[in-house]
Amino acid sequence: MPLRLTLDRYFKPFSVRNYRLFFSGQIVSLLGTWMTQTATVWLVYHLTSSPVWLGVVALAGQLPMLLLAPIAGVLVDRVNRHRLLIATQIFSMLQSFALAGLTLSGHINITALLVLSFLQGVINAIDMPARQALPILLVEKKEDLAGVIGLNSSMFNVGRLAGPACAGFIITAVGTGYCFLIDACSYLAVIAALLLMHLRPQAPPPPIDSIWGEFRKGLDYALGFGPIRRLIFLTGCMSLFGLSFSVLMPMYAREIFRGDARTLGILMSSSAAGALLAALYLAGRKSLRGLGRVITFGGTLMGLALYVFAFSRLLPLSMLCLLLAGLGGVLLIASNNTLVQNLVDEDKRGRVMSLFGIAFLGGMPLGSLLTGTVAGKFGACAATCLNATACLVLAWLFHRSLPALRQELRPLLLKAGLLNTEPPLPP
Repeated sequence: MPLRLTLDRYFKPFSVRNYRLFFSGQIVSLLGTWMTQTATVWLVYHLTSSPVWLGVVALAGQLPMLLLAPIAGVLVDRVNRHRLLIATQIFSMLQSFALAGLTLSGHINITALLVLSFLQGVINAIDMPARQALPILLVEKKEDLAGVIGLNSSMFNVGRLAGPACAGFIITAVGTGYCFLIDACSYLAVIAALLLMHLRPQAPPPPIDSIWGEFRKGLDYALGFGPIRRLIFLTGCMSLFGLSFSVLMPMYAREIFRGDARTLGILMSSSAAGALLAALYLAGRKSLRGLGRVITFGGTLMGLALYVFAFSRLLPLSMLCLLLAGLGGVLLIASNNTLVQNLVDEDKRGRVMSLFGIAFLGGMPLGSLLTGTVAGKFGACAATCLNATACLVLAWLFHRSLPALRQELRPLLLKAGLLNTEPPLPP
């Protein structure tokens, strides 16, 4: 019976036609996206042989999230999210076709990669808060939102699991350009899925005074509400100091394990396998209860796994360490996302999720640049140990803040009907 109930929770969102369309289109597109991610880092390292350049290109791709957050969050709260997401997918497709054309014609260089990465970052700055805010329009009951977020994370990590592995073989067989071309074509699936959706009408938003004024209201709301402030801060710190270890994967693949693009794909897929397990676990949870302990466990597991990975010279052991690191990272980030989505007021969802996006995607490129610089001067092992230490410290600090977080969340979740019984506290 428990197994059947768990399976029911997994598959319940698929009873909604819009979510079936969203899931099927996104999973195809995400496979292409992760192929491009893998091909890009391999191409950067092939062109420059520099871990610092890996960090610079990552920064170029994610910096727009920091610069455009005021516009993106207000835009998502003030326009039709569905149509906005269609537009971002079309522009992403065009960017991928441009990247494929330059690479296949032999005209690609590090400058072009920087420019196109920055352009994709501009698109992602608007796409991410729109994508994060869309699920509330796809589910019929708010209590189903946690399961949808877990399934979305599972979908993301299925692409992250299969994409790098496929990219490794395609790069070795025919080159990086075909990864970019496949990615460009994959956007057709998600665009078609979005066009086939029939969403309930959205209430017209109130008029705005100014973009900056509306952003300030969202910022004041998020920073003035202790639980959301802590969760966004933790996400940003983990992204900055913990998750940025992934920028070193090309260096580990080529310099430490003496491999090629297939080795890079295997390493990245190992991390994705753990992330997928975490996402499936979270999708099967029936309530918010205990998520605080899950966050603490995730950060601790990731830190310990990265310490072992830093000193491992055996590929199977390193693959296991990356699996555990991916498991821990998604337990922490996706749990944070679930709590924030359940706590935020609907009229401020886009702006708060843009701040969450700043924390997650904005912290990672800065961390990638820091990690790449440390690796360039002191080696990959030292840089990975720095990431591992950060994960453990952040997990410990969050664990210490749990009592205060529980006290603040309890009355809110009881009022919203997200807690069914009195005794245990949610996080």
